[in-house]
Amino acid sequence: MAHPLPTAITTPRGRDTLDDMDSRGSAPGWRFLITPRWLGWHLLMVVAFWGMLWLGDWQLHRALGGNALSWAYTFEWPLFAGFSVVFWAKTIRDEFRIRRAGVATGEALTAAEAAKSGEQAVLPTGIGIQQVEEPDPEDADDVELAKYNAYLARLNAEVKGHGKWHGLR
Repeated sequence: MAHPLPTAITTPRGRDTLDDMDSRGSAPGWRFLITPRWLGWHLLMVVAFWGMLWLGDWQLHRALGGNALSWAYTFEWPLFAGFSVVFWAKTIRDEFRIRRAGVATGEALTAAEAAKSGEQAVLPTGIGIQQVEEPDPEDADDVELAKYNAYLARLNAEVKGHGKWHGLR
């Protein structure tokens, strides 16, 4: 008796790993990783990783030559290389999470765009914002809080329009 061939390899959590199709079934979910933009990021990551390892090796040779300060850098550069790999992996993981939540790149509004248009920004599942409608009545009698709020209002008034001619706003 022949067993049917699996259509996808799944993990213990039940997620597809090789045949990860989106909800429309049109393209694999990992396909964004081979776009020109992401290929550039991958190339930058590889060059930075090997560059940091090379710098660590260079510092090791300097330390062996008598430069005592280089011993610290000998160990720091490989750590930086490791941090860059972790950052890269987390960035890819976050991108997968955003895409799995159904937020298309073209649909999502940045916070700045949402503020200008008055619309609500589209956020991934599990991430939200909460705005306080009214201040807490107990805070109305707080003299220290009132002073701090007055200070913040004064700072806001001072910087109003700052950067207008520098392209910052």
